[in-house]
Amino acid sequence: MKGRVLIVAGSDSGGGAGIQADIKTVTALGGYAMTAITALTAQNTQGVFGIHEVPPDFIARQLAVVLSDLGADCVKIGMLHRPEVIDAVVAVLAAPQPDGAQGIPVVVDPVMVAKGGARLLTEDSVVRLARHLLPRATVLTPNIPEAEALTGLAIRAPDDVMAAGRALLGLGAAAALVKGGHLEGDVVTDVLFTKDGVESFSSPRIPTTSTHGTGCTLASAIATGLAQRLDLRAAVVRARAYVQEALRTAPAFGRGHGPLNHGHTVTPFNASKSAR
Repeated sequence: MKGRVLIVAGSDSGGGAGIQADIKTVTALGGYAMTAITALTAQNTQGVFGIHEVPPDFIARQLAVVLSDLGADCVKIGMLHRPEVIDAVVAVLAAPQPDGAQGIPVVVDPVMVAKGGARLLTEDSVVRLARHLLPRATVLTPNIPEAEALTGLAIRAPDDVMAAGRALLGLGAAAALVKGGHLEGDVVTDVLFTKDGVESFSSPRIPTTSTHGTGCTLASAIATGLAQRLDLRAAVVRARAYVQEALRTAPAFGRGHGPLNHGHTVTPFNASKSAR
């Protein structure tokens, strides 16, 4: 086990996205997952049926006690649904930490809308996220609608992706991986923007409805790579490969957008063989 990843995100009772997907991903890639839960959701593959908020001061307490004892090699941030929650998380990350945790990588997945269409980030939170959290992001991982919301730009074609990526860097993120899954076509292209340049990563689109939690999973896989001291490009390449296989081997659970196969890297434990 290598790489401590502190995940700040909401809980998905259906297990396909959020904290549950994050923990599975980090574990499947050999890392150690820790959590600060920002909200509880009642959801399944068909949608979100309720959100129970966690008080911002308790979210901050979860972060602070983990960092003061266990430390972290990377922080992955997902669902932050209100401005007060964003402020609480930013305040903890900005505070001096015993092992210098304020200097560790931060992966920001700007979760705004659930796969079933439920809004998970209030309108006023988008502005707060852009102003206060993006400048702390080692890498930002928006999909097309999220990149549009953060930049105010319409994205309909590859040239639009280029403009949005540059705009995201202009907002302060050190790097941005703009995910192309919402664009039409048989090939999905994600584009990584850094101060050193732009690189595209393409793969065949996998025909499946089991896409719930894809964004959470990719961001957590990248965070695990960074926690394990991979450089950003290597972390992105491994994360995309992991997600592709998780999509290809998805178990087809549920009646809506089903979960991925997060455990495809894991060999089931054989108790009888171990006892020999």
